[in-house]
Amino acid sequence: MAGVHNKERELTDEVSRLVEKALPDVDVLAVELVSPTRFCVYVDHPAGVDHALCQRVTDILRGYLGRYTVDVSSPGLERPLRNADHFRGAVGRRAALRTASAIGGRKHFRGRIVAAEDETVRVATETDEFDIPYEDLVRGNLIDEG
Repeated sequence: MAGVHNKERELTDEVSRLVEKALPDVDVLAVELVSPTRFCVYVDHPAGVDHALCQRVTDILRGYLGRYTVDVSSPGLERPLRNADHFRGAVGRRAALRTASAIGGRKHFRGRIVAAEDETVRVATETDEFDIPYEDLVRGNLIDEG
């Protein structure tokens, strides 16, 4: 699991630099490895994400197509959350989080985002509150409350 998590972080850094340099208004929210040869890039744009934008991002990432199948997607209702800015925008909303190491004896958390500081996010579960360092976060997504 640590290898996948590290590879996702590496890909996120690379892909973010490429995409955000070519398309400054596009925000790369996350890169998730779907399989060893496939990854999905979640992007957002102030005017929304449409097929044409996904195609432009795919064109920028053509260099990866020899090694990976590349999917580009809008964030959807269960928007990925990975860093302080993402979590700040989601305070008060419900999220599902997974960590690389145990925090309070667990690695999976479902609850309301209470606060988003520079280094940690505070999540209130049904039984307790946990401060989770972004550095330890493997996955974070909003929970569709609709």
